[in-house]
Amino acid sequence: MVEVLREIVEVHTAGSPVEPGKLWTNRSARAVSDELSEAGFSISANTVDRLLHEELDLGRRQMAKTVAMGESKDRDAQFQRIAKLKKQYFRRGWPVLSIDTKKKELLGNFFRKGTARTNGVVRVYDHDFPSAADGKVIPYGVYDLAANEGFVLLATGADTAELACDAIRRWWFRLGCTQYADAGGILLLADCGGSNGYRLPLFRERLCDVATRLEVPIRVAHLPPYCSKYNPIDHRLFCHLGRSLRSVVCRSVEGVREVLAGTTTTTGLRVVVETARRIYQSGVKASEHFLTNDPIIRDKHLSMFNYIAPVQT
Repeated sequence: MVEVLREIVEVHTAGSPVEPGKLWTNRSARAVSDELSEAGFSISANTVDRLLHEELDLGRRQMAKTVAMGESKDRDAQFQRIAKLKKQYFRRGWPVLSIDTKKKELLGNFFRKGTARTNGVVRVYDHDFPSAADGKVIPYGVYDLAANEGFVLLATGADTAELACDAIRRWWFRLGCTQYADAGGILLLADCGGSNGYRLPLFRERLCDVATRLEVPIRVAHLPPYCSKYNPIDHRLFCHLGRSLRSVVCRSVEGVREVLAGTTTTTGLRVVVETARRIYQSGVKASEHFLTNDPIIRDKHLSMFNYIAPVQT
């Protein structure tokens, strides 16, 4: 029977071009059981499921999103540069921040994954149509690696470089200025794309404004392309924020703020959440003055990813 089972599964089994010898099949145990019955074997779907695991080593697993869609030739060199910069800033007691935008959330009576204890039924819309929403909330995060502390600025409108730099500025005046009063610089770890991408002049212009306002130069080290999942904020802050929002109906920005502010972990994560005082508009571009007189100080090596926004006089 096991040999017949093997023959049935092999017809619907595919191999992995990345890992030779790794097999997968999407056939259900019920379908295989029915075919075995046609071959003269009486066997339940549960037993088929056990035999697939024990005899053919085909366990139930989800697809793993681990194959990068591309690779940067500067990947290793940039990660080495980031590690060196982090070590320098940690040794001096200066802040090392990881920044990024978390997934936008629809505001309204919409479904979210997760379960909650209730004596009734929480009823939400049966479709997640953006047209039925009261808008979207954009959580922009700033994570302090040394302090294990997160700051989230909740905004509406567009995810722009102005929002990114406002979040950094608000983090400083809310948390950073007291913890790092004597800091001679700030290190930002950022993705290479999005509102804080290395190709955006507006991000660099607004970052210079923030550095001048804070009177602290801001060094930026962008993660190389296709490596955003290695940004510390994703697995040290955003994953926990997502856990807090499970099964929560996000009806208002204030409601989202209260939920996120209660996020904690056993390792002592603390989260401070603020609501932006403006609506961010798309289409804003860097000024001609900045483009003509760019004050950014770029590194000699991998200058597209590594630069300093100086304090301007």
